[in-house]
Amino acid sequence: MIRPARDPEALLQQALAEWGGQEDLWVFGYGSLIWRPEFDFLERRPARVHGWHRALKMWSRINRGTPERPGLVFGLLTGGACRGVVFRIAREEGGAALARLWQREMKLAVYDPRWLPADTPQGRVRALAFTLSRKSPSHTGELSEEEYRTIFACASGIYGTTLDYAHRTHEELKRHDIHDRNLEKLLRLIREREEDATRS
Repeated sequence: MIRPARDPEALLQQALAEWGGQEDLWVFGYGSLIWRPEFDFLERRPARVHGWHRALKMWSRINRGTPERPGLVFGLLTGGACRGVVFRIAREEGGAALARLWQREMKLAVYDPRWLPADTPQGRVRALAFTLSRKSPSHTGELSEEEYRTIFACASGIYGTTLDYAHRTHEELKRHDIHDRNLEKLLRLIREREEDATRS
Protein backbone atom coordinates (compact mmCIF):
# COMPACT_ATOMS: atom_id res chain seq x y z
CA MET A 1 0.00 0.00 0.00
CA ILE A 2 1.31 3.44 -0.93
CA ARG A 3 1.41 5.87 1.98
CA PRO A 4 1.02 9.64 1.48
CA ALA A 5 4.14 11.71 2.08
CA ARG A 6 2.04 14.35 3.86
CA ASP A 7 -1.17 14.34 5.85
CA PRO A 8 -4.07 14.85 3.40
CA GLU A 9 -6.46 15.78 6.23
CA ALA A 10 -4.20 18.59 7.43
CA LEU A 11 -4.04 19.98 3.89
CA LEU A 12 -7.84 19.77 3.62
CA GLN A 13 -8.28 21.67 6.86
CA GLN A 14 -5.83 24.31 5.63
CA ALA A 15 -7.78 24.70 2.36
CA LEU A 16 -11.07 24.98 4.25
CA ALA A 17 -9.59 27.66 6.50
CA GLU A 18 -8.17 29.60 3.54
CA TRP A 19 -11.55 29.45 1.77
CA GLY A 20 -13.34 30.60 4.91
CA GLY A 21 -16.81 29.35 3.99
CA GLN A 22 -18.30 32.84 3.75
CA GLU A 23 -18.90 32.80 -0.01
CA ASP A 24 -19.33 30.37 -2.87
CA LEU A 25 -16.38 28.12 -3.62
CA TRP A 26 -14.54 28.28 -6.96
CA VAL A 27 -12.49 25.35 -8.29
CA PHE A 28 -10.23 25.48 -11.37
CA GLY A 29 -10.30 22.43 -13.64
CA TYR A 30 -7.59 21.82 -16.22
CA GLY A 31 -7.69 18.02 -16.71
CA SER A 32 -10.20 15.35 -15.75
CA LEU A 33 -12.12 17.76 -13.52
CA ILE A 34 -13.38 19.38 -16.72
CA TRP A 35 -15.11 16.21 -17.89
CA ARG A 36 -15.73 14.44 -14.56
CA PRO A 37 -16.12 17.01 -11.76
CA GLU A 38 -18.10 14.71 -9.40
CA PHE A 39 -19.67 17.63 -7.53
CA ASP A 40 -22.72 19.77 -8.08
CA PHE A 41 -22.04 23.30 -9.26
CA LEU A 42 -24.07 26.43 -9.84
CA GLU A 43 -22.03 27.77 -12.73
CA ARG A 44 -19.17 26.87 -15.04
CA ARG A 45 -17.07 29.44 -16.88
CA PRO A 46 -14.07 29.34 -19.21
CA ALA A 47 -11.03 30.59 -17.33
CA ARG A 48 -7.33 31.29 -17.69
CA VAL A 49 -4.69 31.27 -14.99
CA HIS A 50 -1.35 32.99 -15.59
CA GLY A 51 2.00 31.73 -14.36
CA TRP A 52 0.99 28.05 -14.64
CA HIS A 53 0.59 25.52 -17.43
CA ARG A 54 -0.98 22.08 -17.90
CA ALA A 55 1.57 19.26 -18.37
CA LEU A 56 1.25 15.48 -18.62
CA LYS A 57 4.21 15.08 -16.27
CA MET A 58 2.82 13.61 -13.07
CA TRP A 59 3.22 9.94 -12.19
CA SER A 60 -0.06 8.17 -11.39
CA ARG A 61 0.40 5.02 -9.31
CA ILE A 62 -3.27 4.41 -8.52
CA ASN A 63 -5.74 6.14 -10.86
CA ARG A 64 -4.02 5.62 -14.24
CA GLY A 65 -1.19 3.25 -13.38
CA THR A 66 0.27 1.05 -10.65
CA PRO A 67 3.32 1.30 -8.40
CA GLU A 68 5.06 -1.21 -10.68
CA ARG A 69 4.03 0.48 -13.93
CA PRO A 70 3.11 4.12 -13.26
CA GLY A 71 0.86 6.00 -15.62
CA LEU A 72 0.53 9.72 -16.16
CA VAL A 73 -1.94 12.43 -15.27
CA PHE A 74 -1.86 16.19 -15.70
CA GLY A 75 -0.27 18.52 -13.21
CA LEU A 76 -0.28 22.31 -13.12
CA LEU A 77 3.34 23.43 -13.32
CA THR A 78 4.79 26.92 -12.97
CA GLY A 79 5.34 28.98 -16.11
CA GLY A 80 3.21 30.13 -19.01
CA ALA A 81 -0.58 30.19 -18.84
CA CYS A 82 -3.37 27.62 -18.75
CA ARG A 83 -6.88 27.69 -20.13
CA GLY A 84 -9.47 25.57 -18.37
CA VAL A 85 -12.78 26.05 -16.60
CA VAL A 86 -13.84 27.25 -13.16
CA PHE A 87 -16.78 25.80 -11.28
CA ARG A 88 -18.81 27.79 -8.76
CA ILE A 89 -20.06 25.63 -5.91
CA ALA A 90 -22.71 26.86 -3.50
CA ARG A 91 -21.27 28.07 -0.19
CA GLU A 92 -23.32 25.61 1.87
CA GLU A 93 -22.02 22.70 -0.24
CA GLY A 94 -18.40 23.83 -0.45
CA GLY A 95 -17.09 21.85 2.49
CA ALA A 96 -18.61 18.58 1.28
CA ALA A 97 -17.35 19.24 -2.26
CA LEU A 98 -13.81 19.81 -1.00
CA ALA A 99 -13.96 16.60 1.04
CA ARG A 100 -14.97 14.64 -2.09
CA LEU A 101 -12.22 16.34 -4.11
CA TRP A 102 -9.68 15.33 -1.48
CA GLN A 103 -10.79 11.69 -1.70
CA ARG A 104 -10.16 11.77 -5.42
CA GLU A 105 -7.20 14.11 -5.89
CA MET A 106 -5.34 14.09 -2.59
CA LYS A 107 -5.20 10.48 -1.38
CA LEU A 108 -1.41 10.57 -1.65
CA ALA A 109 -1.18 14.34 -0.98
CA VAL A 110 0.99 14.82 -4.07
CA TYR A 111 -0.63 18.01 -5.31
CA ASP A 112 -0.06 21.40 -3.71
CA PRO A 113 -3.54 22.99 -3.43
CA ARG A 114 -3.32 26.72 -4.20
CA TRP A 115 -5.77 29.58 -4.51
CA LEU A 116 -5.07 31.18 -7.87
CA PRO A 117 -6.57 34.22 -9.60
CA ALA A 118 -8.51 32.95 -12.60
CA ASP A 119 -9.66 35.33 -15.32
CA THR A 120 -13.13 34.66 -16.76
CA PRO A 121 -15.34 36.58 -19.23
CA GLN A 122 -17.31 37.88 -16.22
CA GLY A 123 -14.24 38.94 -14.25
CA ARG A 124 -11.55 37.49 -12.02
CA VAL A 125 -12.29 34.88 -9.36
CA ARG A 126 -10.15 33.21 -6.70
CA ALA A 127 -10.17 29.48 -7.40
CA LEU A 128 -8.66 26.40 -5.82
CA ALA A 129 -6.26 24.60 -8.17
CA PHE A 130 -4.23 21.43 -7.72
CA THR A 131 -0.65 22.34 -8.62
CA LEU A 132 2.47 20.19 -8.82
CA SER A 133 5.96 21.06 -7.62
CA ARG A 134 8.88 20.15 -9.86
CA LYS A 135 10.60 18.99 -6.66
CA SER A 136 7.88 16.39 -6.05
CA PRO A 137 8.91 12.75 -6.58
CA SER A 138 5.71 12.46 -8.61
CA HIS A 139 6.99 14.99 -11.15
CA THR A 140 8.37 12.99 -14.09
CA GLY A 141 10.89 15.51 -15.29
CA GLU A 142 11.49 15.38 -19.04
CA LEU A 143 10.29 12.21 -20.73
CA SER A 144 11.39 11.03 -24.16
CA GLU A 145 8.93 10.32 -26.95
CA GLU A 146 9.64 6.61 -26.56
CA GLU A 147 8.90 6.76 -22.83
CA TYR A 148 5.56 8.42 -23.57
CA ARG A 149 4.77 5.78 -26.17
CA THR A 150 5.53 2.97 -23.72
CA ILE A 151 3.39 4.54 -20.98
CA PHE A 152 0.49 5.11 -23.36
CA ALA A 153 0.74 1.50 -24.53
CA CYS A 154 0.97 -0.15 -21.10
CA ALA A 155 -0.13 1.95 -18.12
CA SER A 156 -3.55 1.34 -16.54
CA GLY A 157 -5.04 1.96 -13.07
CA ILE A 158 -8.35 1.89 -11.22
CA TYR A 159 -9.89 4.56 -13.49
CA GLY A 160 -8.51 3.10 -16.73
CA THR A 161 -5.55 3.72 -19.00
CA THR A 162 -3.32 6.74 -19.32
CA LEU A 163 -4.12 6.78 -23.04
CA ASP A 164 -7.88 6.96 -22.43
CA TYR A 165 -7.31 9.74 -19.89
CA ALA A 166 -5.28 11.72 -22.44
CA HIS A 167 -7.87 11.20 -25.18
CA ARG A 168 -10.80 12.13 -22.93
CA THR A 169 -9.06 15.29 -21.77
CA HIS A 170 -8.16 16.23 -25.33
CA GLU A 171 -11.73 15.79 -26.53
CA GLU A 172 -13.14 17.84 -23.67
CA LEU A 173 -10.60 20.61 -24.16
CA LYS A 174 -11.59 20.80 -27.83
CA ARG A 175 -15.26 20.94 -26.81
CA HIS A 176 -14.41 24.06 -24.80
CA ASP A 177 -12.38 25.47 -27.73
CA ILE A 178 -9.10 24.94 -25.86
CA HIS A 179 -6.15 23.80 -27.98
CA ASP A 180 -3.30 22.15 -26.09
CA ARG A 181 -0.46 21.78 -28.59
CA ASN A 182 1.71 19.67 -26.28
CA LEU A 183 -1.09 17.16 -25.70
CA GLU A 184 -1.90 17.06 -29.42
CA LYS A 185 1.77 16.34 -30.15
CA LEU A 186 1.81 13.44 -27.67
CA LEU A 187 -1.34 11.90 -29.12
CA ARG A 188 0.21 12.11 -32.59
CA LEU A 189 3.00 9.84 -31.32
CA ILE A 190 0.42 7.14 -30.66
CA ARG A 191 -1.24 7.53 -34.04
CA GLU A 192 2.16 7.31 -35.74
CA ARG A 193 3.00 4.11 -33.85
CA GLU A 194 -0.37 2.58 -34.75
CA GLU A 195 0.11 3.54 -38.40
CA ASP A 196 3.63 2.04 -38.40
CA ALA A 197 2.27 -1.18 -36.86
CA THR A 198 -0.44 -1.35 -39.52
CA ARG A 199 2.08 -0.93 -42.34
CA SER A 200 4.55 -3.49 -40.99
